[in-house]
Amino acid sequence: MERTFESEIELLRLGEGETFRGEGILAITKGLLQSGVSYVGGYQGAPVSHLLDVLVSARALMGEMGVHVESCSNEASAAAMLAASINYPVRGAVTWKSIVGTNVAADALSNLSSAGVKGGALIIIGEDFGEGASVIQERTYAYAMKSAMLLVDPRPNLASMVDMVEHAFALSEASHMPAMMQLRIRACHVQGEFTARDNRKPEHGTNTPFAEPAEFFYPRLSHPPVIYTHEVSKVSERIPAAQSYIAEHGLNDQIAGLRPSRLGVIFQGGLYNTVMRQLQEMGLAGPDGQPDIDMLCLNVTYPLVPDEIVEFARDKDRVLVIEEGNPAYMEQQILRLVVDAGLSTKVDGKNYLPEAGEYTGEVLTAELGRYFTDHGGNVLDLDAVRRRMEHLDGVRARAHDLVAAPPPPRQPTFCTGCPERPVFGAIKLAERSVGKVHVAADIGCHAFATFAPFDQGNSILGYGMSLASMAAVTPMQERRSLAIMGDGGFWHNGLQTGVASNLYNKGDGVLIIMNNGYTSATGQQVIPSSKHSEIFGTGARIATTLEAMGVKWLKTVRTYSVETMVKTLKEAFTTTQKGLKVIIADGECMLARQRRERVEKAADLKAGRRVEQAKFGVDTEVCTGDHSCIRLSGCPSLGVAPNPDPLRKDPIAEVKQDCVACGLCGEMAHAAVLCPSFYRAARIHNPGWLERKLHRLRARVIGAMAGSNAGAT
Repeated sequence: MERTFESEIELLRLGEGETFRGEGILAITKGLLQSGVSYVGGYQGAPVSHLLDVLVSARALMGEMGVHVESCSNEASAAAMLAASINYPVRGAVTWKSIVGTNVAADALSNLSSAGVKGGALIIIGEDFGEGASVIQERTYAYAMKSAMLLVDPRPNLASMVDMVEHAFALSEASHMPAMMQLRIRACHVQGEFTARDNRKPEHGTNTPFAEPAEFFYPRLSHPPVIYTHEVSKVSERIPAAQSYIAEHGLNDQIAGLRPSRLGVIFQGGLYNTVMRQLQEMGLAGPDGQPDIDMLCLNVTYPLVPDEIVEFARDKDRVLVIEEGNPAYMEQQILRLVVDAGLSTKVDGKNYLPEAGEYTGEVLTAELGRYFTDHGGNVLDLDAVRRRMEHLDGVRARAHDLVAAPPPPRQPTFCTGCPERPVFGAIKLAERSVGKVHVAADIGCHAFATFAPFDQGNSILGYGMSLASMAAVTPMQERRSLAIMGDGGFWHNGLQTGVASNLYNKGDGVLIIMNNGYTSATGQQVIPSSKHSEIFGTGARIATTLEAMGVKWLKTVRTYSVETMVKTLKEAFTTTQKGLKVIIADGECMLARQRRERVEKAADLKAGRRVEQAKFGVDTEVCTGDHSCIRLSGCPSLGVAPNPDPLRKDPIAEVKQDCVACGLCGEMAHAAVLCPSFYRAARIHNPGWLERKLHRLRARVIGAMAGSNAGAT
């Protein structure tokens, strides 16, 4: 994983009155334990990958408390875990990245929401949205509305987040609705403190199991004809019960302004820090966060509480709704509530704020400044607002002046030594003889191949969906099409959605499976075929699974063996054998490999055992300065340097210090018949007697040759 929480897990044992200091994700875990959760699970994905990592790292504590922990194969299986809360009074929590993970889990969520829950059911959503997102720009809010699920969006400070975890469970039980807690990336990684409470062992868990199963009760099934009563129950019972709980416990924060303004602002709880900071910068809020105007911070964004909204808007001329993303779900509901109440209050929102995109500090300053300048002149200190806007304009102007020319683009790329890079270089080399092919890309590290210098990928449809996405393309191509899939995507969705469907329909494409051993893009979480996990995994082999499914043409190739990979690709594209052709590109994730080997080498050095550290370099006298090596591999450890030969002007290739000695540069030069300018050097720690003797002999020979050459000149 990208970071470890091993040293911080003990914070989860803090008791009543003790101060917890740490990161948001760890605080959420503490909130789960304080809530008496019985089972937890999920699927990794930014920005909540670390939540699952923490749950796994804390397995000893979870076991002591009787909490069941699962690392699920995908988001659908995680959502299905919550079925335990339909029949039993147990609290369960699962987590995944949204919106893509919620899409995968949609079927299970719809059925769960229809039946309703007895025990609290909480889904902790990593809302990967905005300028730092890695997924399609959609929102979870639509799922909350359509399926009648609670949506909690807490203020991003640790105390509020932990309180809302406990309230979310209670709210779920009071309304029988599953709850989703939306956490933006800034909330996940926010640092802070809160006063801890004692952890609660669940009444029923792995240490205190149920003596008997739940009785059969047909109305709990999401099955006709009771689904029609479920729909009525959502509207007539569950949503009103949720609204009553929200109002009774004051889950939404009404903040009275210092000035008697007839303006008000309603916004999502997750935007609290950004909104308040910009108001402070504009002189419209004090250092303690007390604003000049009335504000309603919605820590629960669905369902809205009509009486709360109407009372807030009743004495206002205008209310601004700050709702990130598109469509304007909340704004539309608030407008309807205000109109139905017969109020003359004007509801503003997307007419001032951007209709799409993340509401960063810069965005809010510009648009809030415009709004307050237009409508706050009677009460607010607009001079401070104008000064803030002018200051930002000045910063932009100075930045523009400092950058005479735009900086060169720096596109995302594979890590240094990534085992997937040589595969895409091999595809480029194979296309020289077989021609260009349609490439169906996929979610994962291999999606970096859609950037230069590879520029490979015609579509991305979802995690593990590459093979399925070219189902209608392949029959209409003269050449076979190529699908790229990671081993994580294979187990997540690719096996049943892609491979099974392709075999069933007698497809004739080519599939490359990147077998790097982990779900690498989210932090090296283990998968069923991982080899180095002591906790999860089955040791399953992808090749054995494919053979059992009926794949006849199957090759396993070491990823760094570029020449072999090129030959295998050419064979796959040109063979007369029909049917799916699968190449398993085998090479462990370099980051995970380095982390493991670093520890092993340190232990060997300490014990006085032999350790070899390799590096690659470029022979400056041989390098032609053509730079084909860079264009074919795109390795970040390859750069350019001034040519030391005064008679040659072209810069030469250079291997930088971050080289991990994967050998790709030499392999690529050999496979593409480039100049043989790369060399490998090895530094030996604690060499054996024979190596020391050979070193002395080589040193004498080299010294003698250098001396004779010097004498000749």
